[in-house]
Amino acid sequence: MTHIDTQPHIGKIILGETVRTLSEINHNATRAAQGLKQLGMGTGDVIALLLRNDFSLFEASFAANLLGALVVPINWHASADEVDYILRDSGARILVAHTDLYNRLEQPSLPGLDLLLVDTPEAIKQAFRIPDAIAKSSEQAFLWDQWLENFPPLQDHPQTSGGSMIYTSGTTGRPKGVRRPPLTKEQMPRAMAMACAMYGFQPDQPATTVITGPMYHSGPNGYGLLAARLNATIVLQPRFNETELLQLIEKHAVTHLHMVPTMFIRLLRLAKEIRMKYDLSSLVWVAHGAAPCPPGVKELMIDWWGPVINEYYGSTETGGITVQTSKDASRKPGSVGRAIEGVDIRIFDDNGQQQDAGITGKIYIRTNAFGDFDYHGKSQDRREISQGDFVWVGDIGYLDEEGFLYLCDRRKDIINSGGVNIYSAEVEAAILDMPGIEDCAVFGIPDDDLGEVVCSHITLIPSAKVTPDQVTDFVRTRLGRMKAPATVVVEDELPRQESGKIFKSKLRAPYWQDRTRNI
Repeated sequence: MTHIDTQPHIGKIILGETVRTLSEINHNATRAAQGLKQLGMGTGDVIALLLRNDFSLFEASFAANLLGALVVPINWHASADEVDYILRDSGARILVAHTDLYNRLEQPSLPGLDLLLVDTPEAIKQAFRIPDAIAKSSEQAFLWDQWLENFPPLQDHPQTSGGSMIYTSGTTGRPKGVRRPPLTKEQMPRAMAMACAMYGFQPDQPATTVITGPMYHSGPNGYGLLAARLNATIVLQPRFNETELLQLIEKHAVTHLHMVPTMFIRLLRLAKEIRMKYDLSSLVWVAHGAAPCPPGVKELMIDWWGPVINEYYGSTETGGITVQTSKDASRKPGSVGRAIEGVDIRIFDDNGQQQDAGITGKIYIRTNAFGDFDYHGKSQDRREISQGDFVWVGDIGYLDEEGFLYLCDRRKDIINSGGVNIYSAEVEAAILDMPGIEDCAVFGIPDDDLGEVVCSHITLIPSAKVTPDQVTDFVRTRLGRMKAPATVVVEDELPRQESGKIFKSKLRAPYWQDRTRNI
């Protein structure tokens, strides 16, 4: 969707002490588009962004849209090898990068790759404690803001936007680029309606939001760019801090947020006097997704913030799939909601047979909001997830009689113990119901007799005293002996991606390192 600023109120983006109106952002985007065009960029070409949340991310994204080009946001936690792989695999012609992120790379020398560097803003340097020496450019490259000054605004541009190519997390092997074509005129209003259903925006009502997560991830990326297209006021929080978020909500009268469950957990850890100190009454819609939210955590957040907590389920491949409101959460705990208008959900078994309500199987999705996608350069992988015009993105679950969707697991997270499939998400839900448990991750570890047995790493709420044996006994009572963890490890903190997903691969790896297989 090409951004056109037609709203009467003045939208803006705030980063630290710096404010830039969306009119200025759009003007810079048209100048950047003209500059990119002179560098040879056009419809279908690829521009890669190695940027934290900054004005330049919005400007470069909108500039690419104006040219009909594809935008590839790169995870700035990625290794130099992973960044190099994405640049090569995507066929990027231009890389726009923050100076400190670029300086940490084994700087790529790809034929035909032009480099545009962005001075790392002071607010980001302070949040991440980045030394000035790393944040300064040592390359003979254009600097974004100065480079823009060389070009007049682009006058002619395509009527449709560029598409996108966001790389999946790649927990099993190299990440895949999910390449999506530009929206057609018919799809644009459907995509807008889907996004507004997920994120709670109303196109005709002003909104103020804080971007709490990194915009290399598909959720915050779609959320942040949509907020800008709707001329919202956007506060960029360089790095999530729970107390600072409460301060920002009160200071800016924030109406909308996009969060992940780990942020809820950190907020709930705050002392009661801090939680009660700030006025949060401006909040209208708090969307959360990316990772399962323990029902108890959601209940506590609704008790604190009111019925503004709304979960969505989606994927990079399909976009939004379901929404569950606060009201539904109390009636259907554990569900991720019902299908958004225009989305069709079917449950199939391994033989392609559609399953009845209550029967667990593969979750297949069809949507009318987007055109088809492909995995860039991996057509066989794309074909393998198709069932007619439905696609499967790896999740297992079921629909109840009212059409509410329940997630049981990721296929790759199913534990096969003695030939019995154990859903790690089911065991996690049981553990999270145990008093004293704050967070947990469940996965399979090797066993010479059964092949795999259940292992859980947990964190405890402050002052709680829970032993591994107590956890095992609790789950055995709830779910039976086979599903009870054989190993329980108490951690100070579980490793999580910025998106909120637990790095199970990091927890799992030590158990499998001397094995010839890892599942």
